[in-house]
Amino acid sequence: MKKDRFEKHIISRELKRHAPFTFLGALTGIAIMVFLHSMPYREAYNVFYVLHPMHVFLSALVTASMYRNYKECGKSGKCGVVGLLAVGFFGSIGIATLSDSIMPYLGEILLKMPRAEPHIGFIEEWYIIVPLALAGIVLAYFRPSTKFPHAGHVLISTWASLFHIIMAGGKMMTPLYSVVIFIFLFLAVWVPCCISDIVFPLVFVGKRFREK
Repeated sequence: MKKDRFEKHIISRELKRHAPFTFLGALTGIAIMVFLHSMPYREAYNVFYVLHPMHVFLSALVTASMYRNYKECGKSGKCGVVGLLAVGFFGSIGIATLSDSIMPYLGEILLKMPRAEPHIGFIEEWYIIVPLALAGIVLAYFRPSTKFPHAGHVLISTWASLFHIIMAGGKMMTPLYSVVIFIFLFLAVWVPCCISDIVFPLVFVGKRFREK
């Protein structure tokens, strides 16, 4: 029970810590949307497939690094490759897809946007997404790092979600339209990023969370 309370405390603390960055990131998304809401579909698609792969790479690096740093690796100090690969791969591609594609898609449906589509990166552009996820995992294996500034990660994730929404097309920005998009941008980044970078890898560590 003490362990469960400690883990919940860590997760709650990280969610609170990440919220201000995510709030500011969502605000930048709304500002960009005001000027670029009428961007042609193909241009928005191309921007999305620059930002989304970047997000997958960073997520794979951080997720695999968290697992690598906290896992009991034995006397050799090396974690099992299979475990690291599985956690890094599914933690990055799965949760980045939720953040950048699925949650924005739900917002697009709610707003009845004319070109609402899920745009699942590891299906549409798998030859970009999968290698970058693997590259992040390999880098984490040899040089684990969780020090990438969170603000940068948040902005990349927020903008990926934003350009997914822009692809769907829509009306001129109105106060109600802006509020709905802001809410979906915030939730699309805040919860999935914390799950991917913190909760998901530590679930598979097999030992109590601890602060270094």
